[in-house]
Order: sequence, then structure tokens, then C-alpha cells
Amino acid sequence: MKNIPALDRGLPEDWRSGTFLGRIETSEGPTPILIRDGRVFDMAKVAPTVADLIAQNVREGGLELGGIEVLDEATLLSPIDLQCVKACGVTFAVSALERVIEERARGDYRKAQELRGKIEDALGGSVRTTVPGSPEADALKQTLIGEDLWSQYLEVAIGPDAEVFTKCPVLATVGQDADIGVRSDSSWNNPEPEVVMVAGPDGKAVGATLGNDVNLRDFEGRSALLLGKAKDNNASCSLGPFIRLFDDGYTIEDVRSADVAMTIEGTDGYRLEGHSTMREISRDPEDLLGQAMSEHQYPDGLVLFCGTLFAPTQDRDEPGKGFTHKVGDTVTISSARLGTLTNTVRTSAEVAPWTFGLSDLFQNLAKRGLL
Repeated sequence: MKNIPALDRGLPEDWRSGTFLGRIETSEGPTPILIRDGRVFDMAKVAPTVADLIAQNVREGGLELGGIEVLDEATLLSPIDLQCVKACGVTFAVSALERVIEERARGDYRKAQELRGKIEDALGGSVRTTVPGSPEADALKQTLIGEDLWSQYLEVAIGPDAEVFTKCPVLATVGQDADIGVRSDSSWNNPEPEVVMVAGPDGKAVGATLGNDVNLRDFEGRSALLLGKAKDNNASCSLGPFIRLFDDGYTIEDVRSADVAMTIEGTDGYRLEGHSTMREISRDPEDLLGQAMSEHQYPDGLVLFCGTLFAPTQDRDEPGKGFTHKVGDTVTISSARLGTLTNTVRTSAEVAPWTFGLSDLFQNLAKRGLL
């Protein structure tokens, strides 16, 4: 993107008091940057990747590029590179109920409307008030089994184990102002605005960013075994605009209390607004990170989508059809301390193909003398 004022690139209003880590595309190749004290620093010669910067806990040094205006003509990339991209699902009561609806509708949006009220009446209150993994949760499970209301999604909503899955391959995420993709053969899909935890190799959170865990509701609703096809498609995962690193002014408590807003604006004049809060999450973000790390190692660190409260049901075309994306939709996700992430919807077949992989990155870094 060119000639976009830096403060319209997604930085939060209090950016001057925070430390932000990101990546930009330069004529030489992808380059990690730090924004601190209102200045932008090229960190490539300090540590060539974002993963290295996080692992080494580097927050100083680098080549000063200038003030924030140097980002006016920069192409912002996803703020991560070598980290594994993991995600948690069904961590909010609303999303749990919507997954049960998808399952019972077998991915058919036409059946979802008639099921929504029945499922909400039967399960809504109990799912919202039950602590996952508690004795009360187990008792509720037995009751729901007896009433033929149990679901695999309720297992991860109120059971002891969170759902943790791999969202996409390393280097497959897209960043600020990029196109995001949905499969061209999907007729029921939506964005999933989320707070994303960022952790180093030791599994400890070092900061957070925003993400869009684009989801195909028709595919996952037909079978949970289609989760990979529902979640992992070309450009189906966006992150950014920057990672806000933890410091004295921004901590895990700010993540726990974060409010997230989302707006979808279509070229057809359609507009949808939604809001959610991390205060309603059923599992603590650090607990989710611990479950992702359980008996697993991530030597290059990981990022973890914490799950979404947002499940759009507002009709778009006809009564009862609910919401689905159309090509050209602009999706804007924002949170006061993390900034704003904006993407445009295309089909995964239409967006620019993913061609820059791990071997390309390391060849590029070697050519630049950074390895």
C-alpha cells in the first residue's frame, strides 16, 4: 500500500507510549521493525526475524529509519514470521452455541435460523454460567447426554480440555491492508475477530495483536473433520497490524479486559457492526497458552488465537439466510490498545498466491548477509 498516513495504518491512539513489533516489505526483502518512543527502527541486523527478536527479548538497537511517517509508503506484512500459528475455538458461550447450531444444521444455513432459538433456550444459560472442567460442568454434561443435547463442541466448551488447532502454515499469514480469502465453493462463511497472544519458545506471553480467523461455517458444520478445509485456505488468516509488547503500561491484564469491535462493509451497501469483550471468555488466555504448550515445544515461538465471541447472524440477503461474506467486503477489527486491522475479502483462488516460503526466506536472509 502506498501513501497511506501512518496513523491510518492501524496504530492505537496511545502508540507513543507503547513498544510495537512488526514487519515491512523493503526492496531487499521482509524486515522486522520496532516502534518505540515514537520512532521506527529497522531491526534486521540485530536479529533477522521477528521470532529471533522475541526469543532474545530484544527491544533496543537497530537502524533508526525516522518518525512514524516513514510508514506512510511502507507495505505492512503480517507481524510474525517463523512462529507456529495456533488457534483455540469455542472459548465463548455464543460461539459454542453457534457451533452446535452448525453441527445440527449439517452446515446448511437455511436450517440454522429455526434451530437457533431452540438451542439457545435449551443450552444458553447453562453454557454461559458453567466453569469449564469443573464438577458442575461434568454434571451438566451427564444431564445433556441424557437429554440427547450433548455435542462435541460442548465437550471443548465446558470440558477440561480446550480446543487447540493449527490455523495455517508458517509464513502463510497476511497483514494489514491485504486481501483475505474464503473458498469460492463456500456459501456460508464469516470473519472471526480475535485477540491473539504472542509467545516465545518458553511459552510465555510477550505481547498481543489482532487477528481474523476466517471460517467456513458450511464446511465445518457438515463435519468437524473438515476443520482443516474450513480454516486453512489461501490468505485465510490475517494478523496485525503490529504486536504490542508487554511493558509497564501494557500487560496481560489489558488482554484480559480488551474490548474488540468489528465492522463489515460490503460493496452492496451492506453494513454489520459487532462488539465483544475478553471479559466473557470462558478460559483465561494464559490457561489457553498453557494448553497449547502442553507436551509440545515451539522452538521458534507461537501465536495463539484466543477464540471469538462474534458469530454474525444478521440477515444479509433474505430472511433466515443469515450472514455470509461477499467478494469486496471490507473487514475492520479494532481494539483500543492494539489498534486496527483492516482487510478486503476475495476468494482464496483470486488472492495473490502464497509463493514466499521458508526456503525463500532463508535464501533471502543469506543473500543479505543476515545469517
